[in-house]
Amino acid sequence: MTTATPDTPPAPGPGSGPLAGPWRDPSLDPETRVDALLRAMTLPEKIAQLFGVWVGASDDGAEVAPHQHDMEEAVDLDALLPHGLGQLTRPFGTVPVDPALGAVSLMRTQARIAAANRFGIPAVAHEECLAGFAAWGATAYPVPLSWGATFDPELIREMAGAIGRDLRAVGVHQGLAPVLDVVRDARWGRVEETIGEDPYLVGTLATAYVRGLESAGVVATLKHFAGYSASRAGRNLAPVGMGRRELADVILPPFEMAVRESGVRSVMHAYTDTDGIPAAADDGLLTGLLRDTWGFTGTVVADYFGIAFLKTLHGVAGSFDEAAGMALAAGVDVELPTVKAYGGPLLGAVEDGRVPESLVDRAVRRVLLQKVHLGLLDPDWSPVPPALAGIGLDVATDPSDSTDASHVPAAEDLRGTIDLDPASNRELARRVAERAVVLLRNDGTLPLDPAVPRRIALIGPTAEAPTAVLGCYSFPVHVGGQHPDVPLGIELPTLHEALRDEFPAAEFVLAAGTGIDDGATDGIAEAVALARGADLVVVALGDRAGLFGRGTSGEGCDAESLELPGAQGRLLDALLDAVRDTGTPLVATLLAGRPYVLGRATEEAAALVQSFFPGEAGTAAIASVLSGRTAPSGRLPVSVPRHPGAQPSTYLAARLGQASEVSSIDPAPAYGFGHGLTYTTFAWTDLAVEAAEAPTDGTFHLSFTVENTGSRAGTELVQLYLHDPVASVVQPVQRLIGYARLELAAGERRLVHVDVPADLASFTGRDGTRLVEPGSLELRLAASSTAPRLTAHVTLTGPVRPVDHRRRLHADFRIGPAAPSLPSVR
Repeated sequence: MTTATPDTPPAPGPGSGPLAGPWRDPSLDPETRVDALLRAMTLPEKIAQLFGVWVGASDDGAEVAPHQHDMEEAVDLDALLPHGLGQLTRPFGTVPVDPALGAVSLMRTQARIAAANRFGIPAVAHEECLAGFAAWGATAYPVPLSWGATFDPELIREMAGAIGRDLRAVGVHQGLAPVLDVVRDARWGRVEETIGEDPYLVGTLATAYVRGLESAGVVATLKHFAGYSASRAGRNLAPVGMGRRELADVILPPFEMAVRESGVRSVMHAYTDTDGIPAAADDGLLTGLLRDTWGFTGTVVADYFGIAFLKTLHGVAGSFDEAAGMALAAGVDVELPTVKAYGGPLLGAVEDGRVPESLVDRAVRRVLLQKVHLGLLDPDWSPVPPALAGIGLDVATDPSDSTDASHVPAAEDLRGTIDLDPASNRELARRVAERAVVLLRNDGTLPLDPAVPRRIALIGPTAEAPTAVLGCYSFPVHVGGQHPDVPLGIELPTLHEALRDEFPAAEFVLAAGTGIDDGATDGIAEAVALARGADLVVVALGDRAGLFGRGTSGEGCDAESLELPGAQGRLLDALLDAVRDTGTPLVATLLAGRPYVLGRATEEAAALVQSFFPGEAGTAAIASVLSGRTAPSGRLPVSVPRHPGAQPSTYLAARLGQASEVSSIDPAPAYGFGHGLTYTTFAWTDLAVEAAEAPTDGTFHLSFTVENTGSRAGTELVQLYLHDPVASVVQPVQRLIGYARLELAAGERRLVHVDVPADLASFTGRDGTRLVEPGSLELRLAASSTAPRLTAHVTLTGPVRPVDHRRRLHADFRIGPAAPSLPSVR
């Protein structure tokens, strides 16, 4: 067995407290502290820092995922904790627990962990926070696809800051978000967890989220690195067959931006293999690119069970110790969610020389540096989280059950004292939800005057479903669904309730028509009859989030096609037939996790309103857009398909990926990326280009005027696309390289200046080098990928210029005052 160095301190006696040493001296630099601690640790103590423990998780696979039962084993904490512990997995997100009782339980567990090991090192506690803190009673914010619809990084940063403060208040150190996967096939169940189909949009909003979370002192975690969303046929955890250029130019840029600009401190590897190489065993990705090239210095953590999957699913390791050695060598520092490969198997492999101890030291150094930066090795560290500070609660552990503080009377008295859904959070959730509603179509029916009495037929399976606004990683869905007798913990007004509040003069008649995915059609006749007798029909369609086949959207809930689930498409068509006969306006609303084909409704509905799982304030946000109290400003982060089988496709298609005379399939969308209507109109004029030529290391300078020509205030989203007509390798016809939100009063004009560095025209060449080529370009200023407004024809001159990760990543938008008249450039 590998032992500690001769100067290893002995174990402290009972009640003596943690061993003193340089590692507890905050006046020393973190590296010095960590090096001293590493020299003092035994091999089992070092390895104990490299895994988490998931207390209370089920071992039958029912509550989380398939294969969980293969990985979960009983953990003897009494035997484990004397060596220490790297992480605690989901202390709030495993079962419903009152936030105050959960905080007490975590506090006492941390006290037990620190007291049990020689150095007094607590664990890093991590939680999911994809759409808010995944804990009972915590605010349910819109899912990431709705973040994408806002095109508003500052708002997403503000939301993430609030989420981070809630996490830290109860003692959580790390959040497993955001997701930076770029949508390649909307049939993939986890589309709802992504920000969209464009790498620049994903990168800017994910970077903003990380900044917000990290500003609260919480370690953000980029996931899933990399390629997970490009699995074949949109199947979860299926192989990825993309080439290195697609990986470099579509999948990796969001991660690169976040690593460079956000201060992120953790990255999670993807489950998938790309061209036969699993991400968890890819040293070129996790070490060569992430660390050696991009300069990332934080920790790489495993997606749950991902290291063991090298043996059980990928078949590249013959044993768990071999899997551990592969992952450690590739650069995976921490095994999550619980100990499997990095426990006994890794210890044995190091002891017999099959895995170098230097690899263990490399990973432990990163883990301990993070703990130093979190203050977990400071002499004044306390297990008491901020939300419990000043209460004077006894932090002694309960020997009978250190993980369940409900058995401690003093803790029970705190029930209900920590509010994870305060008014400020709810207000923020409302703002994000409102800004994310996308108005796809409007023939002038919207907005609706709330004071006008009318009979509204509210029809559809999401009209009276409280959880229809939630994604699969919200607590009521992710965990609460396994505990049906436990209250939701937050207020989730149904669409019916929200519309009734928004339109008090209206009379509502209701019918489900069909279920979300049961395929039932026996209720359609009743729905049609109600529609025929109404002044307005509102159709409530969408998804039910779930996990691994228990929903129509979510992890493991992949779709065979992009038709509306179940019989919802038949219901919609039947209602369109009914209103065509009566002339009654039909407004379709969608509460969904992915875009769906809307068929005839794209031509025949009076209005179409799209919302992607908008969270607890989502139905009120939709109602406010219908009434006009909120001016719609959301834009599509993913294209809405016209045909259910014309996938996979995104707007990032090359010429051969678009409609052509050599194929009978037209993949053109019904509504393209970036599309979204408002209740006003805008004019874009007076494009000026300072110089139509620039060197390959130069910058183009553009200016133009945007005017609100309507009678209402509104938001225009200026989108900047690059079109490269001739390049040495095939390029997408266009790609987003910048955007800016303009909120303009009726009649207001603003002058927009844009500086466009040549670096934004770079792409990966034939030999894998990123380069900027000379030649002609089009800079398209557009309201969406399908709605160009102004085009600047420019030329790059000079030699081909190689660029690397230090290149410029952004166009610079500056919004000036009311615009003077400028000469036009066409």
